[in-house]
Amino acid sequence: MRQRTAIVIGGGIGGLTAALALDRRGWSVTVLERTAGPVPASAPGSRAQSARPARSGAGIGLAPNAQRALDTLGLGDAVRAMAAWQGAGELRLPGGRRLARTDNAAAVRRFGGPVMVAHRAELLALLAGRLPDGALRTGAAAELVDPGEPGPGGRPARVRIAAAADRATGTDGATATDGTRATDGATATGEGAGVPGGADEELTADLVVGADGIHSAVRRAVFPGHPEPRYAGFTAWRFVVPAPDRPCTAHETWGPGGLWGTVPLPDGRIYAYATAAVPPGGRAADDERAELLRRFGTWHRPVPDLIAAADPAAVLRNDVRAAAAPPPAFHRGRVALLGDAVHPMTPNLGQGGCQAIEDAVVLAQLAAPDADLATALAEFTRQRLPRTMDVVRRAERIGRLTTWRSRPACALRAVLMAATARLTPDLALRALDGIADWRPEGPTYAAGTRGTRTAAQPKEHE
Repeated sequence: MRQRTAIVIGGGIGGLTAALALDRRGWSVTVLERTAGPVPASAPGSRAQSARPARSGAGIGLAPNAQRALDTLGLGDAVRAMAAWQGAGELRLPGGRRLARTDNAAAVRRFGGPVMVAHRAELLALLAGRLPDGALRTGAAAELVDPGEPGPGGRPARVRIAAAADRATGTDGATATDGTRATDGATATGEGAGVPGGADEELTADLVVGADGIHSAVRRAVFPGHPEPRYAGFTAWRFVVPAPDRPCTAHETWGPGGLWGTVPLPDGRIYAYATAAVPPGGRAADDERAELLRRFGTWHRPVPDLIAAADPAAVLRNDVRAAAAPPPAFHRGRVALLGDAVHPMTPNLGQGGCQAIEDAVVLAQLAAPDADLATALAEFTRQRLPRTMDVVRRAERIGRLTTWRSRPACALRAVLMAATARLTPDLALRALDGIADWRPEGPTYAAGTRGTRTAAQPKEHE
């Protein structure tokens, strides 16, 4: 049987997970990542010293559903070793008053595993390091030319990689117009140094995975009339700093029109994030650290200390957007969409990356080497569209609560949250019911402790 070929457009967490999952299922996979500047991956036990996208890092929450999905790829223990148990978590007010508290023991009881936090760049390196040598091409701005047609005699999907000269202009891979050079399947490898002679490059594949993020060009190509993600009403800041001298408990603090979050990372650093209800497209006149000090500098410790420790150049600011409407499907032709490319969501449930990981694993499980691709992609839509759009809606509802500005309304919100926490322990975890307890097909070994696996877990997954 001819080996099937797949092109993954986008080298983020969803794209790399999809590539690894498809590779494990026997596909020949090429990942095309627009960002240039590869950084060597050095994950323990990696199959190859590949390259990963050079991206700014921040924290990422990995709930039990994402951990179990990674278990099926043999990455569960590696992820748990590089992540931190979130431990105790608190919900607080700007003055420091605690409204609610939970811990990972409660998460293990409720969902069968802990909520963990990892550094996003380290997770990217781990995923990339497990790919075959040369599977990841960076500096490769890709454009979907033809979604193809599955089924007997159906045409393959076609992807164009912009020439180096076009990439240097900062295009997103959707505007390449030079001549093309056809190849037989997704077999090109390397680090995207540019196509010789300044020509574009064209690849064909049995499957294309659109994992190119919230501004997905692949989504626009397959569903040109679908509305773009809409502004959720707030912007977000993120940064990582060394831990303060005083012990720091994970917490989220809600104030008028915004919130602050502090999460310890396993290496002793702190991942901090904040949101504020502001008009879209804004930028601080001086720098974003100064903007954070203006907005949160009078909040309880360690908030002002963490802001003061941040490098202004390392503070990331992004407007938060979410899906405006469910897409017609998660596939068209030979193309499957996953992650932010098809169901962008607010960060309020910490499920953006988790749902992308779920997407990737489910897609690969359905797309077995001998499976009918049209049937597999239709089933992918059937399973993933309702689940992920439910998560989008639930996260957005919580996000709206954080944008309340009126002090009387915020005071009422605090009273209700405190009362609910007293009557219903583990208030913060209830929002993840039906989400964090998801399990993929196949054996997993997320059972609340690192290194634990079921007796059915095959040895090759270790």
